Amino acid sequence: MNKAILIGRLTADPELSTTNSGVDVCRFTLAINRPFKNQNGETQADFLNIVVWRAAAANCHRFLRKGNQCAVVGRIETRSYEGNDGNRRYVTEIVADNVEFLGKANASDGDDFGEPAPQQRPAKPATKKPAIDTLEPIEEDDLPF
Repeated sequence: MNKAILIGRLTADPELSTTNSGVDVCRFTLAINRPFKNQNGETQADFLNIVVWRAAAANCHRFLRKGNQCAVVGRIETRSYEGNDGNRRYVTEIVADNVEFLGKANASDGDDFGEPAPQQRPAKPATKKPAIDTLEPIEEDDLPF
């Protein structure tokens, strides 16, 4: 089984490109904090390359920005190519099957996906309910159960 489930923050704005056959592909890097601290008490992170295809790629490019948090479900793939120097290079990426937009770095500017914040409505005045002065006992025959 090859399944990766990740939650992290984008390190830069996603990059959208189109293949020669017209298929959209979006690439971005997720910074994912490790669940422990190192010997110096610092939190470390892993930086994983994410690849998203087709309609999901266009949506990621449209709605995600640097600092946004997202969840990615996909698979780990390794590919290789020959570099300009003639050496074989290997790349490991997460190919996303599903990307969920979770939020952004500073949500006070609007909602989590680039829409302006709605205008605040004035608070409704609190309605006062009368206080209960005394409690009356209930007979067992009056109970509904």
